[in-house]
Amino acid sequence: MSSPHDTAAHPLPRGIFWIAVVFSCFQIWTAAYSPLSSQVVRCVHVGFVMLMIFALYSGGGRANRALGWGLGTLGFVLSLYHWVYESDLTARAGQMTDADMVVGVITIVLVFEATRRMMGWALPIICGLFLAYGLFGQYMPGPFMHRGYGFDQIVGTLSFGVEGIYGTPTYVSSTYIYLFILFGAFLEQAGMIQLFSDFSMGMVGHTRGGPAKVSVVSSGLMGTINGSGVANVVTTGQFTIPLMKRFGYSSAFAGGVEATSSMGGQIMPPVMGAVAFIMAETLNIPYVDVVKAALIPAILYFTTAFVSVHLEAGRRGLHGLAKEDCPDPWKAVRARWYLLLPLIGLVALLFSGYTPLFSGTIGLGLTVILIFGAAVIRGASRPVLRYVFWLLLGIACAGFIQFGVTDFFVIIAVLGLALLVRKHGRDTLRLALDSLAEGARNALSVAAACALVGVIIGIINLTGVAAEFGGQVIAVGENSLFLALFLTMITCLVLGMGIPTIPNYIITSSLAAPILLKLGVPLIISHMFVFYFGIMADLTPPVALAAFAAAPIARENGLKISLQALRVAVAGFVIPYMAVYAPALMLQGGDTLDVVYIVFKALLAITLWAAGMTGFLLSSMNWPERLYAIATAALLVTAVPLTDDIGFAATALFLVWHVMQTRRARAAGTPA
Repeated sequence: MSSPHDTAAHPLPRGIFWIAVVFSCFQIWTAAYSPLSSQVVRCVHVGFVMLMIFALYSGGGRANRALGWGLGTLGFVLSLYHWVYESDLTARAGQMTDADMVVGVITIVLVFEATRRMMGWALPIICGLFLAYGLFGQYMPGPFMHRGYGFDQIVGTLSFGVEGIYGTPTYVSSTYIYLFILFGAFLEQAGMIQLFSDFSMGMVGHTRGGPAKVSVVSSGLMGTINGSGVANVVTTGQFTIPLMKRFGYSSAFAGGVEATSSMGGQIMPPVMGAVAFIMAETLNIPYVDVVKAALIPAILYFTTAFVSVHLEAGRRGLHGLAKEDCPDPWKAVRARWYLLLPLIGLVALLFSGYTPLFSGTIGLGLTVILIFGAAVIRGASRPVLRYVFWLLLGIACAGFIQFGVTDFFVIIAVLGLALLVRKHGRDTLRLALDSLAEGARNALSVAAACALVGVIIGIINLTGVAAEFGGQVIAVGENSLFLALFLTMITCLVLGMGIPTIPNYIITSSLAAPILLKLGVPLIISHMFVFYFGIMADLTPPVALAAFAAAPIARENGLKISLQALRVAVAGFVIPYMAVYAPALMLQGGDTLDVVYIVFKALLAITLWAAGMTGFLLSSMNWPERLYAIATAALLVTAVPLTDDIGFAATALFLVWHVMQTRRARAAGTPA
């Protein structure tokens, strides 16, 4: 059986191509007009995903292909069960009929198998263990034993309602993730990657690890506007991930950099994630106080990613191009400035407070209008004709204010008819169809992962094992601040496997904040600690939604990406700990000198930590040097004068040693 990455590079077979086009049209239709309930959209979304995966990854031979098409068709037909019998299912919620049981069991099996074909065995095995816990956990010893649940209750939780396969991850996948992937597919066809590539190379292409640094900066800026990590991944990642791969970074590392950078957007002021507003209300403090506490940790988070990619580039010898070989960035912008218009419109809408779903729909519409309009006016001999054409088209687009998204569809239809009669117009129409199909194919891996991790969500919510686990591990550390912090972090990461950032924050803060307060941690810092690691959970295997969102763009396994994301972000794990031991890092008390001192110490710690994890600083580091650097960074985390003094002394010794070793290696002609 071929791997997903083998198939991704080849054109879709004709039948699957048209299924993909219909899939994308369905998603655009439901995003634009919301004609169906959210539950039906999720179910049909998963049905399309199963149909395409089984048809694409059926292996060789006529019998295997027939089996693949049969299983895919069965999965799609069963997804329509929720649409046809929607009112009946709502009326008898919680009461399973024999038909419900058959549909539910087959759907669970097909989702497991589709994900296995798409992504391999790792994620299905992990989800299978959670499913086994739900079925047989009543026989476990100790506090993790649950009361036992009937088979029909397990099937009902996973296959019906919004806590299983059709839970929050599938909702995210079936709405703005899909739309932003489609948006990126159209922009890629229009030449946006080339614009980003030229501009990035012109600005930082000559520096070490320039493209990855572009990813960190652009994702950080985008995150300050939308506050949504996954939407950030599928927006900026469409351009930065291919750019990094082009410069020599592996697919997994490129996806990891983008996922890490994008998730940081939720803690980057001025517009943070929704948790920031909940925190302000919970603590009864102004929102600006939350922003104040988040500012320095957010900057340090992105500094961590920036340093990590710089050192990774040094380790791999990715030095960039010669300055004279880099393109003029401003010339690239002048040549393709119009491609920025859809992005500017998208950013403006997000900044104005519109949802990612609405913003993505409008951004996609503007992109298609731009592509079609450029094709219609191509070849016009007189500049005045082009100016008049774009002016009239702009006025027509302004009709969106009165007529809504229908205005865009009408304009696209008129431009499409005009392209039919132009000599090269059908090439543009074919490009649009290719973009629709490619967007559907790129969405498959994240959609399959989102559906299957619903098994974990369903079992966690049904059994309550996450809250039980959280209470147990935090109680263990009640008499030790560091142990309490460490176990709180573990709880956030485990909870993050099954639930989104918001409930993760609510559950863990309610458990941990009272204990941390007894140990002398201010409430806002304990809440920020939980918030921070709730975000990191989306980068932590095995369920790393940000990594799986980056997977179709990077054309790489989501688990591999999540492991690389941890490498990039691992130095950032020390930042919340430092804030607890030195509240000045979150601007809670202390004077300016205290803030400068703790920021300097934090920068030193994350640089040492990143060097130890990467294995490179000024030159390659062996394992003893790496372990020494990590241990030295750990000494700088606490705010105890003795450990600070030892840490600074150890850092000075290490730097002297490392500089001498680097000079000696270079003098001997050994590669650094």
